[in-house]
Amino acid sequence: MSTGKRLFHYGLTLRKTIIAALIMLTIAVAADLMGPFIAKKVIDDHVSGIETTWYETNSPSTSSVLYKGKEYVKEKELAKSETENASAKIMQVQRQFLFIKEDIAFDGKKSYANGQLTITDGEKIAEYPAEKLTKTEVFSFYKPEIPGIIKLLVIYFALVIVAAGFQYGQHFYLQKSANKVIQKMREEVFAQIQRLPIKYFDNLPAGKVVARVTNDTEAIRDLYVTVLSNFFSSTIYIAGIYVALFILNVKLAFICLFLIPILFLWIKLYRKFASRYNQVIRARNSDINGVINESIQGMNIIQAFGKEKQTKHEFEALNEEHFRYQNKMLNLNSLTSHNLVNVLRNVVFVAFIWYVAGQSLNTSTAITLGVLYAFVDYINRLFHPIVGIVNQLANLEQALVAADRVFELMDKEGIDVEEKKMERYKGNVKFEHVYFAYKEKEYVLKDITFEAKQGETIALVGHTGSGKSSILNLLFRYYDIESGNITIDGINIKEMSRQDLRNHMGIVLQDPFLFKGTIASNVTLNNPSITQEKMEKALKGVGADRVLKNLEHGYNEPVIEKGSTLSSGQRQLISFARALAFDPAILVLDEATSSIDTETEQIIQHAMEVLKKGRTTFIIAHRLSTIRNANQIIVLDHGMIVEKGTHDELMQQKGKYYQMYELQKGKLGVE
Repeated sequence: MSTGKRLFHYGLTLRKTIIAALIMLTIAVAADLMGPFIAKKVIDDHVSGIETTWYETNSPSTSSVLYKGKEYVKEKELAKSETENASAKIMQVQRQFLFIKEDIAFDGKKSYANGQLTITDGEKIAEYPAEKLTKTEVFSFYKPEIPGIIKLLVIYFALVIVAAGFQYGQHFYLQKSANKVIQKMREEVFAQIQRLPIKYFDNLPAGKVVARVTNDTEAIRDLYVTVLSNFFSSTIYIAGIYVALFILNVKLAFICLFLIPILFLWIKLYRKFASRYNQVIRARNSDINGVINESIQGMNIIQAFGKEKQTKHEFEALNEEHFRYQNKMLNLNSLTSHNLVNVLRNVVFVAFIWYVAGQSLNTSTAITLGVLYAFVDYINRLFHPIVGIVNQLANLEQALVAADRVFELMDKEGIDVEEKKMERYKGNVKFEHVYFAYKEKEYVLKDITFEAKQGETIALVGHTGSGKSSILNLLFRYYDIESGNITIDGINIKEMSRQDLRNHMGIVLQDPFLFKGTIASNVTLNNPSITQEKMEKALKGVGADRVLKNLEHGYNEPVIEKGSTLSSGQRQLISFARALAFDPAILVLDEATSSIDTETEQIIQHAMEVLKKGRTTFIIAHRLSTIRNANQIIVLDHGMIVEKGTHDELMQQKGKYYQMYELQKGKLGVE
């Protein structure tokens, strides 16, 4: 499905609100576009209305005018019984109004002198006796028109109020529905991030992910809030104006129709270039977010190794490319948008003036002053929505590119959270001939086979890159194996949902991650099943009460992002208590004591001996002295198990483990 269709389907989720807004918009447009029609009627029927045929009447009324002892009314006010009455005509010649009691044979160029009106049309000349009207007499002929003008003005202002009310309504509901759509989209994007497998984030910096959730969805919000509402209102305005133009004068309306194909072709051409530029702009914006995020996370390393200038140059290179393509977009908008509209406006007015001038030479088809005014008003109004569409094209392209990036993220295959819960397993783990590669055919684990029974402690040792962490990644199903089997209590872990599998596991990392909140909320992770009592018991169980007792607020001590105000030992103890509070069947300690001072390590080691009972515990440790009591030590080398057994058994073999242990004790030199 194309990006446009997907955005349309998102909009359909609030179709009732949007349809209501569009109905309001249509009413607002109709009310607003009635203005020139009312102005036309005022000009043609009332302001210019006295320049018509007047008839003598024997029935004086509020619509009749007394002139030299006789009452006159317009033809429409004449009673049917008075159709044979004498007629007269009022005509304006320059700034004078003349009263003529004869029928005018033809129209043409007019002049007045010595009580005679002369009309010339080519070779034809006609003269008529004419009486010059005084200002008072002219006003008396206008006086019957005043109630009609006032009535039309009242209608006009009523329509203005109606248009303003419905314009507010459509704007409010379109904006509200747009915000609701983006709220839903952001929730879905964030939920999708939770569903994505860990391997997706291996090659995608956190800053780029953040950019898609924040910047890109904000650009899409602009699409719904500003662009689409502008396009809707502009399209309805243009359609309404063309309907009005065709009602006024079909030929003039057809002259204005040439704008539509020009606008359509221009939009196609604009989008061709704008899409290319915006792709680069959004990509560089994402890269900039990634660099900023990485710099903030690693600021201590950057400053410690004097990499400030290099980091600054890397940022400037990305920022320069972003700036360059922003300027390309600026040039594209500057060269086309306003210039195009101005050119089109001038072309339309030239065509309009040419047509009106030609019609004025043909007295039989000359347009009235009211129609002329209304047409000029509508043409001016026509370019407001056109400007609105043109000015929003840049935002439209930005939004479509941003939507492509968001939908690309949402289309990644994720892992659904299953509501069904399985009973707590015992924790008998078995690896059988397991092979695994992060990249195809580049195996980091080869033929891994071992068994860990409930309550046992399994230690994984080996040099960096030997595969220790990869084994635990497979156990947690952050990744799936290439071949072989991993079972828990005899059940293949692929037959379990990832949530069920991890629900009974606990993990403590070398660099523990703490969330913003308090020490208590970081232990419970706001899980309602973990009570205050259980939380405190977990903290005391790992000896955290002795380390954290001096904090001002105790277990309610605020924790800022990543727990940067706490020491490494304090963060590790909180992380350890978190794992234990969830009462896992399988406990994983990934070098959990490597960054802890000796005193804190002794506290944890003591607590571990008590808390490991009944749990299968996996330990990755560089300090071999901490795993002497493990039930099984597995020695890895280049992804393969080279030795396994207890500490005493491996020491007797005097193999790789023996060398590593003696090296740490300082009894063997390094060649």
